[in-house]
Amino acid sequence: MDLLKESENVVLFKAKCDDITVEEVLLSYNISGRLFRRLKREKSIYLNGKAVKTKEKVKLGDIVSIVMEDEIDNTLPQDIPLSIVYEDYDLLVINKEPNIVVHPTKSHLEGTISNGISYYYKKNNIKKKIRFVNRLDMDTSGVLIVAKNSFSHQQMAIQFEENSVEKKYLALVEGIVEMDEDIIDLPLGREEDKSIKKVVMEDGKKAKTRYRVVERYKDATLLEVQIYTGRSHQIRVHLEHIGHPIIGDVLYNRPSPFIDRQALHAYYIGAKHPRTNERIEFQVPLPEDMKNLIERLKGPETI
Repeated sequence: MDLLKESENVVLFKAKCDDITVEEVLLSYNISGRLFRRLKREKSIYLNGKAVKTKEKVKLGDIVSIVMEDEIDNTLPQDIPLSIVYEDYDLLVINKEPNIVVHPTKSHLEGTISNGISYYYKKNNIKKKIRFVNRLDMDTSGVLIVAKNSFSHQQMAIQFEENSVEKKYLALVEGIVEMDEDIIDLPLGREEDKSIKKVVMEDGKKAKTRYRVVERYKDATLLEVQIYTGRSHQIRVHLEHIGHPIIGDVLYNRPSPFIDRQALHAYYIGAKHPRTNERIEFQVPLPEDMKNLIERLKGPETI
């Protein structure tokens, strides 16, 4: 393994100044303490291609390498079609179809996105665990980012925690939204201890949502929605709270005869690449069921 060349398992970091330690070089690139300790314990840190103690001093331009060994993933592989938008050493980006669970749960042990990724990894000899950077509800479609190693997962997680990732959705809601755009800044909490349902509540967690009207129909509106926080069900609760619940949302609204899920699509994510720090953007088109719903909304039928 060439420890001075970027690869699937090797990430390089250039020392930005003299007289700092290997550890300080890695921390300057936002390597978390937890990941650093693991790499140190596994003796997976190198200086200019040679094994080194992390307190070793570096010179400007020296190369610190970290090695992420192959991994074993125990997810059941299943041949489930994946719509892959982008892939490199660090990321796998998928356009998630509606009505499929992201990862196995007690009620969905098989037939998930995870099962499909496991099959894809084995087919392509990718020896990595499956690490989701973001999550989407079963009934929400759109951009889903998977980290292919612990380094990229940690780097992407920092961006999500700092709310520096740009996340935009398209939602079809009931009623005519009068304001062309607005910000909903209302805290959210759980309705009851054991309930999955969330509500706006004074002592809840901060949640901030911005919407913009894309198109108005006879008795519905297409909104572009941007979230600045990542609370569970945030968009669904905020829109319901202002009197414009998402069409087909059975938890916060009612079933629709025209679409068998909530009409919500995560169409855009913008962030920094975990390895290069360059701007990356992923945008996916509306799925067919939402396109069909729009055509109905343009016609004489009411929702």
